[in-house]
Amino acid sequence: MKKLYWMIGGVLVCIGFVCSIIFWKFQKEIKKNDPEYIVQFIKEHKEDKNISVAIRYNQQHWVELNTKEQLPLASTVKIIVAIAYAQQAADGRINPKEQVNLKELEAFYIPKTDGGAHKAWLAQLNLQGADSVPLSEVANGMIAYSSNANTEYLMHVLDFQIINDVLTQLNVEDHEPLYPIVSALYIPIHLMEEKNLTKKATLTALRKMDMVEYRERALAIHSNWIEHPLTIEEKTKAQKMLNMDFQKIWSDRLIRATTSDYISILEKMNGKNFFSAEVHKYLDPVLEQLMQNPRNQAWLKHAGQKGGSTAFVLTLAAYAEDKDGNQTEIAFFANNLNTMEQIKLSNSMNSFQLKFLTDDKFRKRLKEEFSEL
Repeated sequence: MKKLYWMIGGVLVCIGFVCSIIFWKFQKEIKKNDPEYIVQFIKEHKEDKNISVAIRYNQQHWVELNTKEQLPLASTVKIIVAIAYAQQAADGRINPKEQVNLKELEAFYIPKTDGGAHKAWLAQLNLQGADSVPLSEVANGMIAYSSNANTEYLMHVLDFQIINDVLTQLNVEDHEPLYPIVSALYIPIHLMEEKNLTKKATLTALRKMDMVEYRERALAIHSNWIEHPLTIEEKTKAQKMLNMDFQKIWSDRLIRATTSDYISILEKMNGKNFFSAEVHKYLDPVLEQLMQNPRNQAWLKHAGQKGGSTAFVLTLAAYAEDKDGNQTEIAFFANNLNTMEQIKLSNSMNSFQLKFLTDDKFRKRLKEEFSEL
């Protein structure tokens, strides 16, 4: 009997060892920073309308795939809010030095719905007992940390109509209007309580709801939060309500646009001749926080970017000009991703950008290979 126990124990140890190796290899694989993964992913999904890519290099169309497909932007849409912020700062309609009480931002914060972005932004602030920050810092946190609470607060300050007027100025053809995306998270609870629905019935009602009503409900909730912020208990209830089914509906209904739209926007920011110098005075410090790194300063004249993600989406809009005058714009939108794809794309995107910017052979190979798609 003892021999049997030893044999069973040995087998279990071996199984545990093998499982550990498999898990280690799995972790290593998904964390790999591999620019070739992006290349192969685009090739393998060339027929998939949920993948859209546009890359320009020195005003040349370098890579184009499904560039007219409208896809959810996630946090990449915050570029539009940043432009509206810079324009209003340049015009004197807002004061970037104005102090914002952190409690005002809390009105738009639902815990555990932003990947820890808002908490991470707060953690790095050198408050030293202060309970407020300049409006400019709120804008920085919207881009650098992708705080959704900061974004929605700025939308309130800047005014939705004026923000959406930016789309007209930019002359983008397929960009949906901006609406409050944090407030939209509360639509399921609002709908359930208003119509006394079950969770299942609420899901059905949300799926049938058109975007006009969806946006109107989000705006109404946003306005109500200004006067009557959610209690901790209400925020906890909202957080618990948001299972993957509700998150998918929220993700699918995020503001949409095309990579064609965003390449156009990126070119305007990269060229530095569409917006006034006064607008760039406020826009560049927000969008070009990459340039705070001395290593980037050594070889780049300027560079800015904003990415976005949900459990199902990964997006990126980036621009750069190196010190030799080469200009690059990259827009990559992907929707309906599985967990593995989302993680691997996220981990490989930075290395893909860097390789494109610095490796002439890689650039030329991409142009040749993708011209055949």
